[in-house]
Amino acid sequence: MKVVIIGASFAGVSAALAIRKKHPTANIHLIEKQRTIGYLPGGLNLYFNETINPIENAQFISEQQLIDNSISLLLNAEVVSMDSKEHIVKYEKEASTFFMSFDKLILATGSSQWSKKILSSDSEKVLKYKFLPGVIQAIEHLANSETVAVIGGGQIGGEAIDTLLKKGKEVHLFERMDYLLFKYFDEEMIRPVQTEMVSRGVVFHFDESVEKVTDTDEGLLIKTKKCELLCDNAIFAMNVRPGLGYLDESIQTHTDQTVFVNEYLQTSQADVFAIGDCIQVPYSLSQESFYIPLVNNAVRTGLVVAQNLVEATTPFVGSIRTIGTKLVDYYVASTGLTEAEGLFHGQPIAVSHVQQKSSLFSGCEKICGKIIFEKDSHKILGAQLVSKADILEKINTLALGIQMGQTLEELYQKDFLYHPYYSNVIDITNQLGFEGLWSEADEN
Repeated sequence: MKVVIIGASFAGVSAALAIRKKHPTANIHLIEKQRTIGYLPGGLNLYFNETINPIENAQFISEQQLIDNSISLLLNAEVVSMDSKEHIVKYEKEASTFFMSFDKLILATGSSQWSKKILSSDSEKVLKYKFLPGVIQAIEHLANSETVAVIGGGQIGGEAIDTLLKKGKEVHLFERMDYLLFKYFDEEMIRPVQTEMVSRGVVFHFDESVEKVTDTDEGLLIKTKKCELLCDNAIFAMNVRPGLGYLDESIQTHTDQTVFVNEYLQTSQADVFAIGDCIQVPYSLSQESFYIPLVNNAVRTGLVVAQNLVEATTPFVGSIRTIGTKLVDYYVASTGLTEAEGLFHGQPIAVSHVQQKSSLFSGCEKICGKIIFEKDSHKILGAQLVSKADILEKINTLALGIQMGQTLEELYQKDFLYHPYYSNVIDITNQLGFEGLWSEADEN
């Protein structure tokens, strides 16, 4: 069986390694348009935080690891078209054209940063660092910058702000919504992070969409309906979009140009599959699917597609959008529905807030937690944690509870370790379930 995978980022690599385990004799080919493999999109932050040096060390996989698994890797080769019925892909490498046949094809070309709405956003001073060449360019530009604009207030933008502050830059954030990380947090939960950023000099431009950037002799001019800002550089931190210009007309797509797949990640053509940032993923808490380009989704789809390559056996369970990061000394983590989204949930919702110390003796930091649940069934829908203590792993417990359909009653009885030095008498996750129940009791 000859398997061709277009794209060698998280989804494609995960699929290749999983297929090798499940199908030891398969002939596996990875085609990647970049000159290198395995770059971590968050590498720029790691570099400026002095976690890695040089930047090329920001890798999650090496060429040798793939070679050791008998996976053929074709770099600096861009697929330009395909014939899904004839089972052939056409690619270009070093100004020459080649063709490759396949028995099974996996579309894993990932995504790129671009915008049709912001005029001239392709300027060299608008830094995009999803891929290594852009990162190398960004390092050079940012070293000589004093004022930097960040366009987009999601996780990428928040982490960019954190990095720029550590490098002593003047930072302006432009975000069309009215607070940071609105997809993952309710406003009151993320407010302490924003307050800390303001105290460190960040200027927020909320409810403002960047309409145009102009490269001038004096610098980069950012224009919105409300203001104009002259800065040295801008970091493009808006949503990524899939790169699927090579698709043929037999592959069905959604209106947002993502590939339509069934629950087994199979496209409209039987021997063609799509994974990672090429597809929408089912939202586990509703009957809908959304474009959720997260690394954990890419990796999981890569593992699932290996199970279904020959026979459809394993449905992809979808995503509850679990994230975690550190911003200006605060660890922030979220999973599932926010309260704002919960207003559109099919059943009435309720919420509860909890505050407690991170541990009895080893840490005095406060943990702020929030849980969103169905009012009648007590089924858990979402959770958010914010603290200067490292609570990132705890969101995984809450995510698993949501994914398993657990209720508040089951959550507060979860069995956790207790140690007087390392933990609290009641873990924050237990406490969220318990307080949720008590808030309902108070109402009744």
